Amino acid sequence: MDSTTPAGLWDRLTGIQTPPALWLVIATGLAALAAVAPHPVWRVSRNAVTIAHEGGHGLLALLTGRRLQGIRLHSDTSGVTLSRGRATGFGMVLMLAAGYTAPPLLGLGGAALLSAHRITVLLWAATALLLALLVMVRNAWGLLTVVLTGGTFVAASWLASAEVQALFAYAVVWFLLLGGVRPVFELGAQRRHGGAPDSDADQLGRLTHTHPVVWLLLFHVVSLCSLIGGGRWLLTL
Repeated sequence: MDSTTPAGLWDRLTGIQTPPALWLVIATGLAALAAVAPHPVWRVSRNAVTIAHEGGHGLLALLTGRRLQGIRLHSDTSGVTLSRGRATGFGMVLMLAAGYTAPPLLGLGGAALLSAHRITVLLWAATALLLALLVMVRNAWGLLTVVLTGGTFVAASWLASAEVQALFAYAVVWFLLLGGVRPVFELGAQRRHGGAPDSDADQLGRLTHTHPVVWLLLFHVVSLCSLIGGGRWLLTL
């Protein structure tokens, strides 16, 4: 069937794809680890995690009825999501909690799709999320990083062979799972040295009248459990 027709596109989207061999799945995990572990590489690759982090803030802002004003991504891999609404309450708590939990949870969701052999669904869903995020970015660096990331997904989805698409999808999911763990440890290190006084954990602590470490531990639990669960799905254990 012609994949450019509506029927062909639907068949391609709803069909299942062949996963790569186990050794290739392991290789994509090692490649993702190489993009997360070395500090010089992480300084660049962390931009992709920041996109997911701020996207999580933005999505929960909308879902909780807040007015999303825009997202800014910076060249130092930091970011900020601006919204209007109540400065307190359950909605604000959910929005703040969504940042550090978004990358690992996206990775977990991606692992679930890959375990069901839905590679095309994963790639197209990721592209759609990046397009939705693009309209909310309010600075040049943010636009550049989202366009480059989205362009990579479009190229992989439409121009690459099925085998390359599968390897790309697995590498992306491994990266989100592994890349969701490191920022939480970095936040903990910053807080131990007196930095990040307005971090998500600290703001959540003030909002809920709890110690910020409680929220830091929650971020650790979500990221590590997502890595373990998602890794088992990817490795079909």
